[in-house]
Amino acid sequence: MKLNKLLVLLISLFLIFKLQAQNTKTNPFFKEQGTATQLFVDNRPFLVLGGELGNSSASSFNDIEKIFPKLERMGLNTVLVPAYWDLVEPEEGVFNFDLIDKTINQARENNLKVVFLWFGAWKNSMSCYAPLWFKKDYKKYPRAYTKASKPLEIASSFSQNVYEADNRAFSQLMKHIAAVDEKDNTVIMMQIENEIGMLEDARDYSKEANLLFEQQVPEALIKYLTKNKKQLHPWLSQKWQEQGSKTKGNWQEIFGNDIYADEIFMAWSYAQYIEKMAQTARSIHNIPLFVNAAMNSRDRKPGEYPSAGPLAHLIDIWRSGAPSIDLLAPDLYDKGFADWTSQYKLPNNPLFIPEVRLSDNNGVQAFFVFGEHDAIGYCPFSIEHGSDDPNGQLAKAYSKLRELMPLLTKHQGKGVSNGLLFDKDNAQRFLFYDDLKITCRHSLTLPWNPQASSQEVWNEAGGILFHLGKNEYIIAGTGLVVEFENKEEIKETQIKNLGEDGFLNQGGASMKQAVWNGAPRVGIGTVDEIGIKPDGSFEYIRRLNGDQTHQGRHVRIDYGDFKILHVKLYEYK
Repeated sequence: MKLNKLLVLLISLFLIFKLQAQNTKTNPFFKEQGTATQLFVDNRPFLVLGGELGNSSASSFNDIEKIFPKLERMGLNTVLVPAYWDLVEPEEGVFNFDLIDKTINQARENNLKVVFLWFGAWKNSMSCYAPLWFKKDYKKYPRAYTKASKPLEIASSFSQNVYEADNRAFSQLMKHIAAVDEKDNTVIMMQIENEIGMLEDARDYSKEANLLFEQQVPEALIKYLTKNKKQLHPWLSQKWQEQGSKTKGNWQEIFGNDIYADEIFMAWSYAQYIEKMAQTARSIHNIPLFVNAAMNSRDRKPGEYPSAGPLAHLIDIWRSGAPSIDLLAPDLYDKGFADWTSQYKLPNNPLFIPEVRLSDNNGVQAFFVFGEHDAIGYCPFSIEHGSDDPNGQLAKAYSKLRELMPLLTKHQGKGVSNGLLFDKDNAQRFLFYDDLKITCRHSLTLPWNPQASSQEVWNEAGGILFHLGKNEYIIAGTGLVVEFENKEEIKETQIKNLGEDGFLNQGGASMKQAVWNGAPRVGIGTVDEIGIKPDGSFEYIRRLNGDQTHQGRHVRIDYGDFKILHVKLYEYK
């Protein structure tokens, strides 16, 4: 009898402990899976299907109440929101978190997570969001100076007073978030400052900066360069080698006498400043931290773009100077999206895009970065000005990416997916899995598509291809054509002259015939449009065949439709 009571007690305690463990939430964190870094929220991998608010859109209670329900209708799961120093600390030492609380509460009501962006000492290089009491007391809180001794509307990163004021306000913000959100995980990441960097000159020429510039390069940076010599960014490696890879000397002796040495020096100063803020933040509320960068594009020189920010060529300076920062993130507004993203998906830097130009191409770009670069998240800027029409391109894309999330998070970092991104100038890509050559291209390459000849510029098309196993694939996205063939076959030596009906035009018989070498050929067995349930299982919607697969010649998703297709192949001779 006593044994039975003891057994019942032990079982009860076990169930209680199990329930408590299930209900215990940990802070969001990063975890490695293969070559990918995944963001975990509520102990599950999480992809940010996000958008960033315009700079002034979170400064009004009414705007927040109006915008957040729209964001949910757009299909977002996360919103990036400025936290303004001038409104958080309008009087020195007096803090107001009403806007922060309104943001968090509205996010919870509309099923959104929040990433706060600290607009502190710097926003787009300038100190425009510093409080007026800070700006006016420029003797206590000094400015950066140009080489011509002109003071700038940029606080000096070399001032201890600037750091202490900025860090005090940021610390109070982190304490408040910890107090109101630690159990809910509504706030999942923090950005420290915004597009930090020097303008007009490559570095600060204040007295403090000039003195440090003539001193020895810090031993911590030299040790980092030496230890990681073989893995350094090629640009930095060459810059160091050109000076003889010295391990002692001042900044010019180590990196040369030019504006790029100035930029490296300035990057170290910014990184050290951010590191101190990051350490403070982690001691208060340990959630992921990142910094963002304005791009060094259009052949501009340091100072013409925000010099010394967390740019790809300076990643080692930032990694050495600010090791407590989880990632460096690009803000993308120029052409060459695929190239920019490849610069930031590095072994020591996962890809997160906190800002990208709001456009009709956002949906396909999101598919591309999740499939190609195992991205953590994607966020168009000024998202409140986008469309909440459920048939809009971004809403449809985010809806399908939500479905794909179990598949994406399961396979990230395992080398079984590719992102696809096409326009008129880059309309085709070849992939190789098993013994197959897979030709992927823009749907406007089809000869019977009337839009191909009528449009001078093609909207971007794209998606994701998953290799689930031999002869089994998932293809998702919009505006795609995918063909499969055995790479051992000898193919036609001339391009097929197809008409608008998809058959050979008259005279096609004169084309050189293919020679088959006896290798097995691959055919399309079935193409099913599917949905994906939250547990990752597939839900059949319809079978695609006939005209929808060009009679078994290819797999196709027409532009404007976002679909998930389950493809099974077979071999024959």
